[in-house]
Amino acid sequence: MEGAAAILQNVVNNVKKVIVGKDRQIRDVLSCWIAGGHVLIEDVPGTGKTILARAIAKSTQTKFQRVQFTPDLLPSDIIGASMFRQDTNVFEFQEGPVFTAVLLGDEINRATPRTQSALLEAMSEGQVSVDGHTRILDSLFFTIATQNPVDQLGTFPLPEAQLDRFMMKISMGYPAPDEEIQMIRNQNQAHPIHALGPVESHERLLWVRERVKDISISDEVYGYISALITKTREEPEIRVGASPRASIAIARAAQASALFDRLDYVTPGHVFNLIKPVLAHRLILTPEAKLSGRSANDVLDVIISKTPAPVRKK
Repeated sequence: MEGAAAILQNVVNNVKKVIVGKDRQIRDVLSCWIAGGHVLIEDVPGTGKTILARAIAKSTQTKFQRVQFTPDLLPSDIIGASMFRQDTNVFEFQEGPVFTAVLLGDEINRATPRTQSALLEAMSEGQVSVDGHTRILDSLFFTIATQNPVDQLGTFPLPEAQLDRFMMKISMGYPAPDEEIQMIRNQNQAHPIHALGPVESHERLLWVRERVKDISISDEVYGYISALITKTREEPEIRVGASPRASIAIARAAQASALFDRLDYVTPGHVFNLIKPVLAHRLILTPEAKLSGRSANDVLDVIISKTPAPVRKK
């Protein structure tokens, strides 16, 4: 596991040249990627969501495409469309930006639900179906979507089916005062993202993704995951609990996190640290819970307190 962890740390160290004081967020995004998932980053404008996505893509020598989501964006603007060529008198498919390794969907909730849904098949199955043909996407296909808080003007809440495709939903948060000073100094002449170069390749990252499958999960940890998921379906304040896709997501994310820590097994701590990033955005609270000001994280705190983590046997 040392070799895979070293590759991941190379990427982390490179991204940290641009993103200051956000080690947890960098790790979470990379964990999503190597676990075969996708990540949604929600925060107010200007907190570095887009820069984080660009820095990760530039650090890994993989194909990168960016889509700026707007209300007039169409599904074909993402997937592509068949165009008639007069020189050959045939329709030829023109690939959209989804045919890439890293897709940045910037401000995804500014597009209509119809356009947002264009990504469902791509994120779930790694393919798109157009004109009766199935086209396979890059083996490392990874969506990093950013969104502003849904109560801002001109935004459309993501459908539940779309949210469930994201392995994690994270937030950047404001930097600490000393980190913000360092950030201002770093950008005094030019933004450091322009000087950032790749430190790892597509092939090596694909090799790391294969290593994630080798991380073992004990029966006790499987039981812990199952107990957490089950309680989200039984909690009175939750109208719709976590899906089976959530169970798989938290297990895979925990395997990726263990790989970061140079371990060949998942600990209960790995699962514990991922409960909110993996589960919170999938839960639908009851109207009464919402009216009382409760959030998904508040309810998860209750579930966590009711679900003791197993103690690893020595």
